[in-house]
This record gives sequence, structure tokens and C-alpha cells, in this order.
Amino acid sequence: MNEKFTDFDPAELLGSEEAIKFYLEDAFDTSDAAQIATALGVVARAKGMTKVARDTGLAREQLYRSLSETGNPTLETTLAVLKSFGLQLTSKQRAA
Repeated sequence: MNEKFTDFDPAELLGSEEAIKFYLEDAFDTSDAAQIATALGVVARAKGMTKVARDTGLAREQLYRSLSETGNPTLETTLAVLKSFGLQLTSKQRAA
């Protein structure tokens, strides 16, 4: 029996705004910068990296680099990307 494996892309599962919202909330709850950057990149791919690049005024290549596990997006980039998603960065009290 030959099994065929394909690469898994979580962006394919983010078909609704609600799914995106929960995915990003989970990423931000980790407080892990790499995981947050990666999650932003996944959502950008789900929404279309070209569209996000156009909306933010940033180059697609820059977004791919910044929004990866090894990327380190600036706050300005993060805010622009969130705005292109129709979201904003807010703060909340941490759970005890």
C-alpha cells in the first residue's frame, strides 16, 4: 500500500472571519512572538498575500519574510497587517 502525504497548510482551514479571529486570539494568548508572526502570515495567506500587500503598502516578499516563524515584524507592520484584516490591536487584563 502506497501512502501519499501532502503538506498541511493551516491557511486552508481559515475560511471564515470567526475562524480567523479565534486563530489569532490563540496565537496572541501564547505571548510568543514567533507564533504570533507565523499566525499573522497564515491569515495573510488565507486572505491572499497579494491583497494584504496591496492593502498595507508593503511588498509581498517583505510580508512573507516578516510573517514567518523566523520573522520579526515591526509594530508598524503588525498594525498594518491587522488593519488589512479588519482588526486592531487591543490590550486586556491577563487571567490570574
